[in-house]
Amino acid sequence: MVLRLALLLALIAPTAAIAHGVAGGDAEFMAATTGVDFWPYVYLGAKHMVTGYDHLAFLVGVIFFLYGMRHIALYVTLFSIGHSLTLLFGVLSGIHVSAHLVDAIIGLSVIWKALDNLGAFRTLFGWQPGQKAPVLIFGLFHGFGLATKLQEVNLSGDGLVANMLAFNIGVELGQILALTLVLALMTLWRATPSFNRHAMAANVVLAGVGLVLFQMQMVGFLQEISA
Repeated sequence: MVLRLALLLALIAPTAAIAHGVAGGDAEFMAATTGVDFWPYVYLGAKHMVTGYDHLAFLVGVIFFLYGMRHIALYVTLFSIGHSLTLLFGVLSGIHVSAHLVDAIIGLSVIWKALDNLGAFRTLFGWQPGQKAPVLIFGLFHGFGLATKLQEVNLSGDGLVANMLAFNIGVELGQILALTLVLALMTLWRATPSFNRHAMAANVVLAGVGLVLFQMQMVGFLQEISA
């Protein structure tokens, strides 16, 4: 089953890795907007997060073995703080970094969390890394990854700050919506006798998702710097 899932990921992930960004129609709307357009930007932010497979893959890994709502809220909040800071900073500062390079690091974040869930660090190095700092740090990269996508859109400076705040609010609302659904499904899955047996396989697949994303984005980055 794991091999079949890995093969499926190898076939579909390259297209997804390239395609994930601000959709054409949404990009056209944002480029044509002048002035504050609060609620449409909230909607676009929520839409982007719900369809953001790389962000959701990382968050699924983060909450995979968390059962208490207090702990889930803590780690999701750390991720959100990092994500929000660099999303706003990246767009408003105008600092440009290769989107491929940032997305490659996002791929590594998924691999790291999957390996952590599999106990790989303790097995290989006899050491279990802390969780809070990496989640916050990778949240910074995830936010900057989204900022690089928005930088590709010719956004008007008129109302930019308010629109980016609205977009960020939408991202967080979309994250809450997506994670609510994920938690509901995982709660049902955890209640089944097969959860412990299949949990390891699921994290192997999660690591495969991160690996494919990393490889595709590194290929794009190397092509970018050699052009």
